[in-house]
Amino acid sequence: MDQSEKWTEIDHYFSTNLHASDPIMDSVRKANAEANLPAIDVSPNQGKLLYLLATLKGAKNILEIGTLGGYSSIWLARALPNDGKLITLESNDQHAKVAHENIKNAGLDGKVEILVGAALDTLPTLEPKGFSDFDLIFIDADKPNIPHYVKWALKLSRPGAVIIVDNVVRKGHVIDDNSEDLGVQGIRQMVDWLSEEPRIDSTAIQTVGTKGYDGFVLGVVKE
Repeated sequence: MDQSEKWTEIDHYFSTNLHASDPIMDSVRKANAEANLPAIDVSPNQGKLLYLLATLKGAKNILEIGTLGGYSSIWLARALPNDGKLITLESNDQHAKVAHENIKNAGLDGKVEILVGAALDTLPTLEPKGFSDFDLIFIDADKPNIPHYVKWALKLSRPGAVIIVDNVVRKGHVIDDNSEDLGVQGIRQMVDWLSEEPRIDSTAIQTVGTKGYDGFVLGVVKE
């Protein structure tokens, strides 16, 4: 058994033992595959982690940058109270349509609003629309623009907010300061910026599993 197979089996062990049977999430993954969406959703264990973090935070106002088929959106929205709201940004119209159906089938369309368009065009419109003071922000979008997304997240968050950035390890390539990969460059620029930004306290967690070798950056906006 190679290392990636072992990681996958361990992920499966934890998810099957620590998660209840979840036909809705199974149907979301199936719908995404049938619609030929790229298989880049968070894993079930990572989705459950997002749910737990939102629950621990007591999040009522969540922003997600990068919807895809709505898999992570549903995990996050499940943690919301009855009067909670999730705003999720998706650049691809077809992905947004699939996500809308998945979220509707999960019974969460009343808590979730999908805004379609390039995130860097949509983000400046949120505050004028009354969408700000987010208490949890999850960023899982194109990596070259990650520094811009994190700066917007800080601008739109309230003190004490949790900011989570996915896919930051890049299979270990994040330490290559000569990398020509624009995604690696974007993550490194974000890390450099966070290292000097006094308004947020951050760390990174490396992960392995069905998504391979990757990780999250997590930060808390200072009071």
